[in-house]
Amino acid sequence: MHDVDVRAATATDRPFLVDMLMEAVNWLPERNWSRERILADPALAHYVTGWMRPDDIGVVAVESAGQPVGAAWLRHLTAADPGYGYVSDDVPELTIGVVESWRGRGVGRMLLRAALDAARARGIRRVSLSVERANFAAGLYAAEGFRTVESFENADTMVADIPA
Repeated sequence: MHDVDVRAATATDRPFLVDMLMEAVNWLPERNWSRERILADPALAHYVTGWMRPDDIGVVAVESAGQPVGAAWLRHLTAADPGYGYVSDDVPELTIGVVESWRGRGVGRMLLRAALDAARARGIRRVSLSVERANFAAGLYAAEGFRTVESFENADTMVADIPA
């Protein structure tokens, strides 16, 4: 994409990551969870609480005028506080959110690839995620090498191996 660059996420990106978590949760038009509701839900809030921890990895897509339009980040969650895509303590979970008006333009794929490259640079060899089956992004994840390792009623946990 010529009009978007990707940069490393920093501690100051936390508010934007919360916005992108909202975008990820509210991918369905009829779902409209507020920032407050998401941050009050421990099962969702732990994706951004305390950002940026030493083992957190993130990237932010920025359009030509400098506005962020999407983010992808990896966080290690534990069996004691698992994420929706949890597979083990040593496999970080990926979250991606893209501003609605920027969806379908390659931003998600760009973010996904940049996040996996950042993980590779840190020596991470597996990444997991959770995606609702009806979400368009499920096809992106499959196309980029993620495979389903566990299925639930409406969602799958997917894993990608990252070659060295």
